[in-house]
Amino acid sequence: MQWLNRVMLRLLIENTLDREERIMAEWQRVRLGNIIKTNQNIYSTKENWQFVNYLDTGNITMNRVKEIRYINTDIDKLPSRARRKVKFNSIIYSTVRPDQLHYGIIKEQPNNFLVSTGFTVIDVDSRKAVPDFIYYILTRKDVTEHLQAIAEQSVSAYPSLKPSDIENLKVLLPDIDTQKKIVSVLSVIDEKIALNTQINNNLLDQVLTLYRNKFVDTVNNKCEICRADEYFDISIGKTPPRKEPQWFSTNPQDVTWVSISDMGTCGLYISSSSEQLTKEAVKRHNVKVVPDNTVLLSFKLTVGRVAITNGEMATNEAIAHFKTDKKEINEYLYCYLKCFNYQTMGSTSSIATAVNSKIIKGMPFVVPTDEELKEFNDFAAPMFSKIKANQIETDNLTLLRDTLLPKLMTGELDVSEIDI
Repeated sequence: MQWLNRVMLRLLIENTLDREERIMAEWQRVRLGNIIKTNQNIYSTKENWQFVNYLDTGNITMNRVKEIRYINTDIDKLPSRARRKVKFNSIIYSTVRPDQLHYGIIKEQPNNFLVSTGFTVIDVDSRKAVPDFIYYILTRKDVTEHLQAIAEQSVSAYPSLKPSDIENLKVLLPDIDTQKKIVSVLSVIDEKIALNTQINNNLLDQVLTLYRNKFVDTVNNKCEICRADEYFDISIGKTPPRKEPQWFSTNPQDVTWVSISDMGTCGLYISSSSEQLTKEAVKRHNVKVVPDNTVLLSFKLTVGRVAITNGEMATNEAIAHFKTDKKEINEYLYCYLKCFNYQTMGSTSSIATAVNSKIIKGMPFVVPTDEELKEFNDFAAPMFSKIKANQIETDNLTLLRDTLLPKLMTGELDVSEIDI
């Protein structure tokens, strides 16, 4: 990271007034459709693949893949949306609700790989632009907000884009060498973020494996079972009236207000949200603010997302808070909720609509003995601490990248003296 720090220092001492004249002379404003092609390759059932590796829109967020579904086509029917082919450096961008950030750039892929038709697949003419440079343009906050505004004007049942909406974007484009230098700066940050994410996933897998071995796969007659609300103080979040916009904010200095979508992208610990509540909203509408190190569980629509708060925050009404003074139980509780079979909690065909706050409060909780808890914590607690430290570093790197991104992509910061 020392190289990155030197580059940042050099970039930040540039004279931006002199830069403006040079940008106008050296950077060109182009229509994105002139340098990209969209949705070029479609899978045909006549190709008769025996298996497919399929990526749906909900399983990638900010280039982080959650799951690629393996489908044996001799046994299971291929989803109707599993149609788009991709190649190296293809950019995939969800056309539904762009503000949910379901996008990525393909650097490696399994055999027989297909992505959902819910993505626009973007292939960049490498003679005119660097694919990663275009990816960084499309993932700028102001661009995703612009595309979200376009999507909200669509006539479909939910906010959605057409490929032409992306093709019609006007972007500033420097020469190829400058594009490569800008990409080199941003990719150093992204590679460190990806490494931290990989380390954290491995650490959490180890903890969950130990948990399953000790408490799921092994018969234990020593544990007691009680209602969750007999062991924890369980509260539910709240949403102020949406028709009154004065209660909502995008200012990080206001009260962090967690949604299920935020829990889908946060990792083990959650410290920020895409939307905030004003302090007056919390007071006026009696929104509960939960303390640091509280375990959260989503239970409406998307059931079973779990996170631990890093700082005080509030949530919407789709999230339950498991509060306790016995903080040494938190690592165990997190694993318990991650591994819990939520299908046992509903009596309807759709678990997403069957679960409510009453059911959550009455769900069974298996209480470990003090000896079992200490043995588990001796292993899990240091792992959780390392994960938290990595997440804090990742949050800082993400903030640095998001600060640099618009400045680099508009030429405000000069990279001409960087050697790559």
